[in-house]
Amino acid sequence: MRYLTLAGGGGPEVSALCLLCLGILPFGSTVDEETSFAVLDRFAEAGGTFVDTANNYSIWAPGGTGDESEELLGRWMRSRGRRERTVVATKVGARPDPARGDEWPANGEGLGAGTVRAGIEGSLRRLGTDRVDLYYAHIEDATVPMEETVGAFAGLVEEGTVGILGCSNHASWAVATARQYAADRGLARYSCVQQRYTYLQPRPGAGFGTQGYRGYAGTDLVDYIGTQEDMTLLAYGSLIHGAYTRADKRVLEQYDHPGTERRLRVLREVAKETGATANQVVLAWLIGARKPVIPVLGVSSVAQLEEALGAVDLELDAELRAKLDAA
Repeated sequence: MRYLTLAGGGGPEVSALCLLCLGILPFGSTVDEETSFAVLDRFAEAGGTFVDTANNYSIWAPGGTGDESEELLGRWMRSRGRRERTVVATKVGARPDPARGDEWPANGEGLGAGTVRAGIEGSLRRLGTDRVDLYYAHIEDATVPMEETVGAFAGLVEEGTVGILGCSNHASWAVATARQYAADRGLARYSCVQQRYTYLQPRPGAGFGTQGYRGYAGTDLVDYIGTQEDMTLLAYGSLIHGAYTRADKRVLEQYDHPGTERRLRVLREVAKETGATANQVVLAWLIGARKPVIPVLGVSSVAQLEEALGAVDLELDAELRAKLDAA
């Protein structure tokens, strides 16, 4: 396993791969607990230390409440004695609030100060810990003043309940504005950004369901993070639900444009040249970027995890990276 330090050295050391406690089939819901524990055990055995969850996984599963993923991760850490060797990231902001209606995501809890406070208290209880290492604002909330949200998150860092801060599914300008506001006032600021990001590029303006256009890390956000020493980009959806390698999986329609076939062709050529799978090349491309990107992996079996682990030792030389980038 490779390791790096989050937030430009200001955060904890983590494994170069992050395990999302939410696979194609969500942990703690339609993937049984035995399989979920087996995946977590193998990840830890391979040197994985970084896990990701949220306070709304898995509300979309039949009967899901949002408690499932955090509770399962908490049970695993307790049963294995792994809390002190695990860097835990979780999120607040997208859990359904019955007071706001019956339809999700319209009834999402949002990022008000009271919600942020209640969110961390609930997450700590479900995880069985007194501290979260990385806490994300899960989805942008335009109904709450940015100043209120930033202040609420910074307060959690000040009291020691949270280590470092991040945001997910936010527009690049919103990230930059919130960071500047915090910096001007000496407050803890977002240093990690988790967005959908992969080798293929979506059509300009393409939306991704509940995340909309904000869910993808576009060139503007990637370039911005690249100029900020204290920032780390984390990428979810990097393997586009298996479409890079599985004939029964179609590439998402958001990537349906002429440039996609060209990049897929080059990706296959590099995979053949290196003897790796296309999935492994994509993950190696992220990990080996000038400023490393941490893939947040959603897997539903040990076999899927094993393939991803094989990407850690895959070195793409300058020529191969240039070939991939130029496609």
